[in-house]
Amino acid sequence: MAIAGSLRPVVSRSRLGLAAKTALAAGLAWALAPLVPGPAAHYAYYAPLGALVSMYPTVADSARHGLQSLLGLGLGVGLALVVANFTQASALAVAVVVGLGVLIGGLPKMGAASDWVPMAALFVLVIGGQSADTFSLAYVLQMAIGVGIGFAVNWLILPALHFDAVTSAFGKLRSALAGQLEDMASAMTEEWPPDHSDWAERDALLGRTASDVRRAVHRAEESARANHRRKRHPRDLAQDLKHLRAVERVTFQVQDITDVLSSAIWEERAGTSVPPDLADRLAGGLASTAALVRGWNDPDRLSELLDEAQAAIDDVSSALRVAAAREASVNATASVAMSLRRIIGIVGRTAESKTAA
Repeated sequence: MAIAGSLRPVVSRSRLGLAAKTALAAGLAWALAPLVPGPAAHYAYYAPLGALVSMYPTVADSARHGLQSLLGLGLGVGLALVVANFTQASALAVAVVVGLGVLIGGLPKMGAASDWVPMAALFVLVIGGQSADTFSLAYVLQMAIGVGIGFAVNWLILPALHFDAVTSAFGKLRSALAGQLEDMASAMTEEWPPDHSDWAERDALLGRTASDVRRAVHRAEESARANHRRKRHPRDLAQDLKHLRAVERVTFQVQDITDVLSSAIWEERAGTSVPPDLADRLAGGLASTAALVRGWNDPDRLSELLDEAQAAIDDVSSALRVAAAREASVNATASVAMSLRRIIGIVGRTAESKTAA
């Protein structure tokens, strides 16, 4: 099962599609490269390399990395030609072009070009030899042909739109947040300390799940750039960004609730506790907010869930005032109630912005 799980990304639909397009681009580059007039036809093997370096999951990445590779190639070629005017290939010359190439590659915003500067300089100096000028022209020309073919294939043949992953990532995070709130609601009604404490150790997991959502949204944005298929598959990416910021704020609030309740339950010297008569009310608030988060994307029930969650938190607030009047310790309960109220507000504002849009 572990082996099958590790192989799943390799045979995913998107990966297989990228592999097929890369293979097609490399094959076309190899077939067309010998048709270039002049000595450049003898260096046809650089065209498939150009196609390879320009193939990325998104059209925008394909264009960016392809152009950056050509930029680095041009800089490396220029560096090697300057050095070749003074000396032939030798240990010292190789050290000089590689060292200078690495330095040039460290310039800001070089991207993929940084790796190509020393590599191209080395190839021109060592392989070009006495025909460095001819080799350099052929090298750049064939690589450019390959990059152009790679970009064309990637743009023309079903360029990927990574929209489905966004919906899935949002769903996983909402489920994780709701599950965390539900587990904490259950802990409130158990004998303290509760029998299960795994919820208190999920802070990092919630953070990673939220990061997955951000990566999915960013990837969707990248895949939509310069992609002609976006017109046939519209998606409001601006709304996704708003939703992303909202779920990240909710994640922070849930993490804060987790810290407060963990401290109240297991840290005797923390000075925080939840009075027994408030525990049931707090459990209700946590459970109602969990239901709201789980149904966040259900427009038919969202208004009802918002009302139920608000009523539950109002009930907690009323009980808090009574407990505070008798000078009971209410700091932890008040903190959790405030976080729950903020979560309700975030979800409510998100729903209003969708309605307005």
